[in-house]
Amino acid sequence: MQHRSRFLALTATLIGLMTLFVAGCNKPSEVTGTPAPATTVGTILDDSVVTANVKAALLADAEIKSFDFKVETRKGDVQLSGFVDNQAQLDRAIAITYAVAGVKSLQNNVSLKGAPATVGNKVDDSIVTTKVKAALLSEASIKSLDIAVVTRKGEVQLSGFVDNQGQMDRAIAIAGGIKGVSRVANEMSLKK
Repeated sequence: MQHRSRFLALTATLIGLMTLFVAGCNKPSEVTGTPAPATTVGTILDDSVVTANVKAALLADAEIKSFDFKVETRKGDVQLSGFVDNQAQLDRAIAITYAVAGVKSLQNNVSLKGAPATVGNKVDDSIVTTKVKAALLSEASIKSLDIAVVTRKGEVQLSGFVDNQGQMDRAIAIAGGIKGVSRVANEMSLKK
């Protein structure tokens, strides 16, 4: 139990540090030429702590599979996305997220899995996810590190916060053009 607590604390710290690093790399929008809405270093730090704490709380709960969730936070607005086995897991994840200090609101973008995936589906989905992430990384007009990608039976779910509608549309188009993608679910939000 003590090792698990240390692991959770280390995981939360590393997630927070990585989020800070990535957030510090944000640049003005290259699509519109206008700067992204101002976010202070304090807000970015607060958001990274909230994200890390939500991930740690989900990981610590035995009733849900936290590895199936993507968590993004912007100005206290937490976005959960991914896939769960049943409604009870989703309800539990929402309750856990709301219990975390600093969570101002929650966007639930989680989908139910339906029929179990086969090992072949999981391998194919991993390949599709990797291809989508690589394609997004190579696109200069969007901040791909702000977009989370989850794939389930060929359905790609994009979530996170983007600067403008142009970035959102471009990310959807890129994902839809990848071989093996049967459908793209847009769960992205515009930064406030």
